[in-house]
Amino acid sequence: MAKEKKAIKSKPQVLEEAAKAAPKEKVVAPPRTSSAPELLRGMRDILPAEAKYWRFLRKTAEDFAVAYGFDCIETPIMEPTNLFVRAVGKQTDIVEKEMYSFDDQGGERVTLRPEATASIVRAYLSHGMFNIPQPVKLWYEGPMFRYERPQAGRSREFHQVGFEILGEGKPAVDAELIIVGNAFLRALGVAASVQVNSIGHAGCRDPFKAALLQHYRARRSEICEDCKRRLTRNPLRVLDCKIPECQPVKNSSPQIVDHLCDDCRTHFMKVLEILDEADVPYVLTPHLVRGLDYYGRTVFEYVPAGGEEGAQSALGAGGRYDGLAEILGGRATSAAGLAFGMERIIARMREANAPVPELPAPSIFLAQLGEHARRKAFALFEKLRAAGIRSAANFSKESLKQQMEIAGKLGVRYALILGQKEVLEGTLIIRDMDSGVQEIVGYEKAIEELRRKLG
Repeated sequence: MAKEKKAIKSKPQVLEEAAKAAPKEKVVAPPRTSSAPELLRGMRDILPAEAKYWRFLRKTAEDFAVAYGFDCIETPIMEPTNLFVRAVGKQTDIVEKEMYSFDDQGGERVTLRPEATASIVRAYLSHGMFNIPQPVKLWYEGPMFRYERPQAGRSREFHQVGFEILGEGKPAVDAELIIVGNAFLRALGVAASVQVNSIGHAGCRDPFKAALLQHYRARRSEICEDCKRRLTRNPLRVLDCKIPECQPVKNSSPQIVDHLCDDCRTHFMKVLEILDEADVPYVLTPHLVRGLDYYGRTVFEYVPAGGEEGAQSALGAGGRYDGLAEILGGRATSAAGLAFGMERIIARMREANAPVPELPAPSIFLAQLGEHARRKAFALFEKLRAAGIRSAANFSKESLKQQMEIAGKLGVRYALILGQKEVLEGTLIIRDMDSGVQEIVGYEKAIEELRRKLG
């Protein structure tokens, strides 16, 4: 009996049957990838849509610095913790609650700067700036860090721009800073009023503190727990409280101007006389104090026009700090300064639709077609830039149609077209984007021809 011929199965058939016969495995979906990384709480990104505001603010600050004779200074973001403890004050909210402090790899206690003045005075002393002609006028811009509950107008990372004058104690310095700040906000299109006060020197403040304590202790049941604590540790800080329940007690409290010595009163009056002569409007605010221990005599704060007073609304503030250099172990140095919160100013600029200049638009778009032309276009773009001709290009696009669409959206006056043919012939095409007229010019003469056309 003839043997049956065994069917020979193809490899695909064998694999298919084996797959059917194999025990079914449970299909497990791959683990979900985690969501996009999130920002730390209280931090924020500055995106391109906001960039024009930051650019304009920084440029305006630099223009004012040049006009008024301030030199730029940059200090480290991180300093020894003790610098801020000594300068700002152990019993301030900044030192007690808000500083980002930690031990570094070497065991040193360090802090992300919560403000810039202490660092600037440290730099003034450590670099012997007291040996150069006085006063020393410095300006800065950069990030600061405070651990606070994030809310409107208050982030844990924030940016300040400031002006400091060291080595001069005359009232004209105080007035100059107030005038600079007032003009600076106007130049940015932000309406604000400046509140001013004098808190005198330590000798003036002692009898005032006694009167303040008597007033607050008599109404202790009407104030917040923080103010009760401040009364025993640093009485002036009660005047910096912004909690609504404490405001009636603060508003009826003694005024420090009634306790100023003759020198401090004369100093303050001269500041006000200069402001009057310069037509700078101001509001005398008898309960205004600053939240840092190093301030004395003149203090001031910029509040948005029509806005509510308070720590979250102030656009900037400053004052005199004649004793800070000595607190930090240096020689006695008169000084005063001013700082603005950049985020708060930008928020007001946007609310007011303040005019902010855009970057100059390009006049030329450089289009290329083909690998050889792309390489040549890179070199031509550098020549255009060096010649001061503002140009645009998109070197990653290969389609000439796509590139010309980009040129149309940018609103350029002319497009330069460089293809393989033009490279071989040593030419390029200049296209008038309004009329559509094209002309061929020599590659080496392109810059000269564009200058003529652009006027």
